[in-house]
Amino acid sequence: MDKNTVVEFSGREETTDPLTEILRRGARELLQQAIEAELSTFMDTFRERRLDDGRAAVVRNGHLPVRDIQTGIGPV
Repeated sequence: MDKNTVVEFSGREETTDPLTEILRRGARELLQQAIEAELSTFMDTFRERRLDDGRAAVVRNGHLPVRDIQTGIGPV
């Protein structure tokens, strides 16, 4: 089991074929939808929670900076 079978792919970031671009765009959209659904569920879960002064304990205050997400076909 000493043999390394990992194959390095060079030039993945430069790939510009139409299929790869469609896959990347679709992956971005699916991730955005999943994150929005998770956030919506989280906000609904804590909607009734209040601070001692009556203000909402959990609020949506904007968005975090853009993050790079790595997939099998490259960054999304």
